[in-house]
Amino acid sequence: MRLLLCGAAGFIGSHFARIRLEEHGDEVVVLDRLTYAGREENLRDLREHSGFAFLRGAIEDREAVEAAVQGCDAIVNFAAETHVDRSIAEPDAFVTTQVMGTYVLLEAARERGLRYLQVSTDEVYGSIEHGAFTERSPLEPSSPYSATKAGADLLVGSYFHTFGLPASTCRGSNNYGSHQYPEKLIPLMILNALHGDPLPVYGDGLQVRNWIHVTDFARAIGCVLERGRPGEVYNAGGPDECANIEIVQRIVQLTGAHESLIEHVRDRLGHDRRYSLSSERVRALGWAPRVRLHDGLARTVAWYRDNAWWWEPIRSGAYRSYYERQYGRALTAAPRSASAPLP
Repeated sequence: MRLLLCGAAGFIGSHFARIRLEEHGDEVVVLDRLTYAGREENLRDLREHSGFAFLRGAIEDREAVEAAVQGCDAIVNFAAETHVDRSIAEPDAFVTTQVMGTYVLLEAARERGLRYLQVSTDEVYGSIEHGAFTERSPLEPSSPYSATKAGADLLVGSYFHTFGLPASTCRGSNNYGSHQYPEKLIPLMILNALHGDPLPVYGDGLQVRNWIHVTDFARAIGCVLERGRPGEVYNAGGPDECANIEIVQRIVQLTGAHESLIEHVRDRLGHDRRYSLSSERVRALGWAPRVRLHDGLARTVAWYRDNAWWWEPIRSGAYRSYYERQYGRALTAAPRSASAPLP
């Protein structure tokens, strides 16, 4: 297939692009605005691939989408503003990208009769105390981020039901792995631990998340693209649930940092307590997660430790100002001189 991957200079999309090029032989066109979290560095190893093309542009820009979609067989939309904290501080960009951008992509797909796949999140369901969300669970988003993602999902469903567009949605649980921007929990804690910075844990840290390695989620998306039914939603949850504080404690062990760096800070506004996804529908298509959290977390820590070229420009740039506004303290400039080997 020739795929238009929107937002694939970001974390999940760049992994998906790599898998489709290297394992499936697809042609890939990436359309990305290159915001702070969408980085060309994420695609550095794909630049010389004969099946790869990159265009810079926003999904809400009709002309950019028109140029990118020519000759494509399907659109997969990863493009989104994703960080909950930023959505609380500045929600307008989330409405523009998630809602208006998705609308423009759906119109482009409808005009050409293309397959369309929306990449979404478990956060659209809100929090669940016991059990797991299924695809039939009601949408009860808690933040501007999850609300705009839910709005986009509903638009996708409406284009299937109203116009017959062959469109589906794949919702993932909390992703982790290499190339994730360090505002998110796991890379933030890894880099802070390597630098000897405090590890800011929201509230009591007992918020439970269902963790999925990014390569497993990317393969679930591919499975839905190839074998999913138009009009359906597919949940892809990881094999392990874990409280945030336990994740942080494991990162302390893996980096050789001291547990005294853990610092409980004021909880996030409207913070969901627990997420959990039931994945039977996508498993029925032949998908299953391959990476357990214990191994995946060790691999992720090793990647950040070994790839300072990727994160040094982030920690020395605008991210420093964002971090200081968010947590009320500055980051240190350099990593610790020594760290314990990975067990």
